[in-house]
Amino acid sequence: MKTVLLATVLTVASTLGAFAQDTEIRGVISEQFEAFKADDFAKAFTFASPAIQSFFMSSENFGRMVTQGYPMVWRPADVAFLELREEEGIYWQKVEIKDEKGRLHYLEYRMQRTQAGWRINGVQILDAPGAAV
Repeated sequence: MKTVLLATVLTVASTLGAFAQDTEIRGVISEQFEAFKADDFAKAFTFASPAIQSFFMSSENFGRMVTQGYPMVWRPADVAFLELREEEGIYWQKVEIKDEKGRLHYLEYRMQRTQAGWRINGVQILDAPGAAV
């Protein structure tokens, strides 16, 4: 009986931990989307990992990269969070974005836990499901 109870408690704790992590990651990405919608690149830049911040050196450079290279992220019409996966200690959040023209884009956000919480450590554009290779 004690073994079953312990296993149940550990399963519940693990599920709650995964749910909290998922919620935190989605929250960071959502807040960055809101900052982009407001053209608040300084705030959006705060959600980037230290490595990304070092690479771009300023929120202006970061904002220029997003507006030119990721217009669907800068001006999404709709955002849906898909699966969160962990691979060799790295967390990837898959996101479906509908742009202003109604086209769907799939991206994966590479997440990094820092002392300040979760931060975005890169974004890659994925091939759309069913796209010819």
